[in-house]
Amino acid sequence: MPRLMLMLGLVTVLMSCTPAGKHAPTSLSPDQRLTIEEGHGPHIVTLENGLSVLILPDDRFPLVNVRLYVHAGSAYETPQITGISHLLEHMVFKGTAKRGPGETAMQVESVGGNLNAATSFDYTVYYVEVPDRDYALGMDIVQDMAFHAKIDPKELDSERKVVLSELDRGQDSPSNRLFKTIQGMIWKGTTYEWPIIGYRDVVEKLSADDIHAYIGRLYQPQSMLLVVAGRVDEDKVLSEARKRFGALRNTRETVPPAPFPVPDQTAPRVQVIPGKWNKVYLGAAFPIPDLRSSKQAGLELLTHLMGGDETSRFYRTFKYDKKLVDDISVTTMSLERSGVLYISATLDADKLAEFWKELMAELASFDPSTFTDQELERARLNLEDSLFLAKETLSGLASKVGYFQFFEGGQQAESNYLFSLRHVDREEMTALYHEFLRPDRLSSCVLVPEGTAVDTAALTGAVQSAWPGSGDEHAATDAAVAKGPSTVDLPGGGKLLLIPDATLPYTALSLYWPGGDRLIAPEQQGLTALAGRSLTRGTATKSATELEDFLSDRAASVGARAGRDTFALNAKFPSRFTDDLLPLIREIVAAPAFDPAEVERAKEDQIAGIRRREDQPLGLAFRHIFPFLFQSAPYSLYHRGTPEVLPSFGPDQLKTYWKQQTSLPFYLAVCGDFDAAKVRAFAASLANDLGTGGQAPATSAPPLWNGEHDKTLHLPGRNQAHLLAVFPIPGKLDLNDTAGLELLRAALAGQSGLLFRDLRDKQGLGYTVTAMNWQAPSTGFMAFYIGTVPEKVDQARDGFERTVKMLHGDLLPEKEIDRARNILLGDYSKERQTLLSRSREAAASTALGLDRSYDWEVVERAQKMTAQDLRELARKYLNWDQAYFLRVLP
Repeated sequence: MPRLMLMLGLVTVLMSCTPAGKHAPTSLSPDQRLTIEEGHGPHIVTLENGLSVLILPDDRFPLVNVRLYVHAGSAYETPQITGISHLLEHMVFKGTAKRGPGETAMQVESVGGNLNAATSFDYTVYYVEVPDRDYALGMDIVQDMAFHAKIDPKELDSERKVVLSELDRGQDSPSNRLFKTIQGMIWKGTTYEWPIIGYRDVVEKLSADDIHAYIGRLYQPQSMLLVVAGRVDEDKVLSEARKRFGALRNTRETVPPAPFPVPDQTAPRVQVIPGKWNKVYLGAAFPIPDLRSSKQAGLELLTHLMGGDETSRFYRTFKYDKKLVDDISVTTMSLERSGVLYISATLDADKLAEFWKELMAELASFDPSTFTDQELERARLNLEDSLFLAKETLSGLASKVGYFQFFEGGQQAESNYLFSLRHVDREEMTALYHEFLRPDRLSSCVLVPEGTAVDTAALTGAVQSAWPGSGDEHAATDAAVAKGPSTVDLPGGGKLLLIPDATLPYTALSLYWPGGDRLIAPEQQGLTALAGRSLTRGTATKSATELEDFLSDRAASVGARAGRDTFALNAKFPSRFTDDLLPLIREIVAAPAFDPAEVERAKEDQIAGIRRREDQPLGLAFRHIFPFLFQSAPYSLYHRGTPEVLPSFGPDQLKTYWKQQTSLPFYLAVCGDFDAAKVRAFAASLANDLGTGGQAPATSAPPLWNGEHDKTLHLPGRNQAHLLAVFPIPGKLDLNDTAGLELLRAALAGQSGLLFRDLRDKQGLGYTVTAMNWQAPSTGFMAFYIGTVPEKVDQARDGFERTVKMLHGDLLPEKEIDRARNILLGDYSKERQTLLSRSREAAASTALGLDRSYDWEVVERAQKMTAQDLRELARKYLNWDQAYFLRVLP
């Protein structure tokens, strides 16, 4: 993917920055700070020990995001300690000099915050997000994790097993397996060669002394950046930073790493790996320069035009025109010392030979000079849009400014990038294409289903036949004030919900109908999901590709999705394009094309999605969980249908369903910067056009549950086992019990939750242990989940049973309940930072017959729940003898 999405490596996403001039500090002296863009932007201070502190006030949310970047990742390792960066990331949660195992997570989650750490090739980051009143706790936590990890040998042995289990799980994922293989091919001989998680035989031998030596070598204050963003006072933050970090000392010199040279490769390399997959997963990679190269903007624009979205050349050619792939993309990954241009595709095994031949022919003849002005402008707009839109969340804001400061020396790098992006032309892209996309530099890996006859030599020969020459001859030189939410009644019984927020010049729109799978017969399962896929693939006046172009030219997104109780259409767009988007949305809803060719493509995509989902252990489990639990529709259905039934559906069935669905009243929520009069006129006109007023199917009658309580699924060739213990609970209409069950879930889940601390930390049974709730209006379930090794499934089930008995017998300590209350409060704020999340919440709740603020009412009511309330709920609903058990075993 473009540098805009991979600036922080493989594990974090770049977000953009909000000018902070109105929050400029009043008492920091000129020599203590560096302001950006004439007083707008973050304030940067370098402490005496060389540690940089970036302070960015932002008062949109009552939160503070603290993150500490360290120049210490897998690319700073040696072959003898591969994986040590990632193992250390795990160990910081297992105790420090002043906090025991689990206490760090407990303290943060108990105030309603969250924390994590991430390891990439070039860095490790520790981050905490807490309510603004607890900013000092957040700063103390990241300092403690980074500098005072205890690395107890017994805890290390326990956590090593978790990491090895995680390593095995990564091998179960086709995309992970694919990239790790190509990584070793394209960066052979460099420290980017090995996976971030390391190799099993090395990780098994790493000791506490090894980790302490690694920390001593690389954890130097002069190689770190502390970012504090949110509702903060700059003076207090700087004072706290000096208190927490100022006394730290550097113990050795640090030298900035030099870029790796282009790999010495003179011929294409292809590796084929058979496995128990349903599909072919193909990756093809070419080395490109590091992230500081002046060529980055041109390469990102080029790859976006080649395969960045559904309007791109490769997507149109291989997906639409030639129908050879389920999906294809072209992206760039820019790292500190190197980069890669990556082509990935998913397809059927019987199309591999033809696709490979066609792909090589396309690469050999591709000519960037043929891009139209419209394509160029659209790509520039969408790359800029992906940068600017990221300002919505505080976490994204902190990671964005942190990236530019940590890797490119300041916020001016963003302006430089945008300037370069606007001035890249066809001539420059043509030169870049011939410089970097060369057959002798190709490294490719193909994962194929077992039994598929593939001749590796033939694939390599096809490259040289279709795409001769090394490419050396082509080498190139270089706003209205928000007034608060309101509701408007619509013709036919629907409602319009207005949620103004003028922070960004964007509008989010969510259109929900009651219905979904409730409107179809059991023999039609999958039809509503197909309608969701087909609805936005053309209208009466626009073909699918014309509609995609129209949206991309306006940096807009429109998507439809069917559910078991609802059908939804969501859109997001820059507010200046409102006059273009509202008529388009009306046409999509009132006059969808359901073109036969597009319906066929949608069916192929849906079937391919089912196959891919069943390649993933959890995907397989959750595909089968509803038919396993329920015996009455709509919950007993395979929502996406089955590969056997889907081919029988056509445009006529979709039109019949859509006519019935749109006859029901709709609920439209609009959030962001918008003209309320225009939106009201649009909503009323759409209701009249559709003739809404039909009677929605009842959602109050609870469905029947199945009598069979035990099911085992098998996914051969995998390393991990997965267990779900499921308990029936009431639906959302029971607000009081819903609130209590959500509080109980929060107590059980999380890194410091009861399940995690017992089954993972104490017993070491699995890498992931959690609890989750799912609810419809009239029914729901709570599930305990663990991913473990096959021989420990019974032990994990016993652990779940002990937890249930404990909840039945003992009153939860007040500190556990306080932690759970704060988690619900913190999650509610964090999860509703984006415009679209808020419009979806309002429209979905209202369509289900709930109050628009239902989710907040759940959180509020949960704050009043007592230990006695939770014990009664556990006794009432967590009945071990009536539980359902779903396993996925190798």
